[in-house]
Amino acid sequence: MLNFIKRESTLWLNARCNITFDVSVATPFILMLRPRSGIHQWVARESYTLNPSVSVTEYTDYFGNLCQRLIAPPGEFTIRTSADIQTADGIDVGTGAPFNEVQCLPDEVLTYLLPTRYCESDRFINLGMEIVAGVTPGYDQVDAIVSWIRHNIRFNSESMHFQLSAVEVNQQREGVCRELAHLGIALCRGLCIPARMVVGYLHGLQPMDFHAWFEAYVGGRWYTFDPTQPYPVGGRITVAYGRDAADVAIFNQFGPALFPREMKVQVEMLDAPPN
Repeated sequence: MLNFIKRESTLWLNARCNITFDVSVATPFILMLRPRSGIHQWVARESYTLNPSVSVTEYTDYFGNLCQRLIAPPGEFTIRTSADIQTADGIDVGTGAPFNEVQCLPDEVLTYLLPTRYCESDRFINLGMEIVAGVTPGYDQVDAIVSWIRHNIRFNSESMHFQLSAVEVNQQREGVCRELAHLGIALCRGLCIPARMVVGYLHGLQPMDFHAWFEAYVGGRWYTFDPTQPYPVGGRITVAYGRDAADVAIFNQFGPALFPREMKVQVEMLDAPPN
């Protein structure tokens, strides 16, 4: 029996990030830092500042994410963003939501069934079947996968095991949020359940940083799952969707290796909607 719980109440959040690079040579960037309004969130106010100011062009990628192209000049280069966003204070729970047969899936969902660089789902078919043995196909299977990850893979926000694929994090038994999401996605796809990576902000996350989770398509819609959290918590702001972390990097730079000298992320609850 389907037990669907829909979260009706919302809250207002302000999400900010400051990222500073020390650039040695003129460097092309693709940034993915602008959340967009949609069925689950509304962007009421937004600012996006570059110092020094440079020319920027924006495009929408295959997954609907807003991407900004620019060339950072040599020297200190800082990106500052801020957005006031209305979002749900919880996530929908769909216990009993049924499995969707592959032949009945929408065309745009099919890509989220395939193995990818970080989610080698073809190598997780047997493990996935072991985890969900006796579980009702659909939402309950994904819930069982998330429970298994929480009990078997250590979430460590300071883990040295970084940029791991699903196979690697399953071997290391530890990882940051995106690694746990990779494993959840791979296990779902191995069972022919479409799953996709989500990157954004989570209110109350400790320590505060950008956050990653995943969504699975069951019962004719996408549901949110987060192996790092013990309960289905809301207060989420989505910035990007993709097949795995390669699709949702908040920045890609081209040329000599370049890492942020400083990155600060803040998410605060607003007392009232912005004027």
